[in-house]
Amino acid sequence: MDYPALARTIASLTAGETDEIALMATVACELHHADDRFDWTGFYRVTAPGLLKIGPYQGGHGCLVIPFDRGVCGAAARTGEVQLVPDVAAFPGHIACAASTRSEIVLPVRNRAGDLIAVRDIDSDRPDAFDETDAQELAAILDAVFAR
Repeated sequence: MDYPALARTIASLTAGETDEIALMATVACELHHADDRFDWTGFYRVTAPGLLKIGPYQGGHGCLVIPFDRGVCGAAARTGEVQLVPDVAAFPGHIACAASTRSEIVLPVRNRAGDLIAVRDIDSDRPDAFDETDAQELAAILDAVFAR
């Protein structure tokens, strides 16, 4: 994966845009088509205290609502930490929105004020598809888009 090129493309496409939904839609699309490991790419938005609702995404349908106390997305929202899951079957409380998901990475998304506005969920139909480099590079892209 050429993360520097992807970051430049996303920066160019999102320059000057402030609408969070438009930004999420653009990032979801660009990431989805950037790597064949990415089977489902989307955002779950914080819509109420302790509650995530589906936002812009690419791939098959996702879960509509995820409480902070459930699943990998909930864990990322609750802890504010990246969740790197090599085997979703081994993650306690994993929510199976798609039977094909084998591994997952979920990153918190914060705005300029540092408030959690969403989580970035990427699923793969391959086991152990993501590593720490993915976590660092994806976090940098999200910070550049949403926390600038």
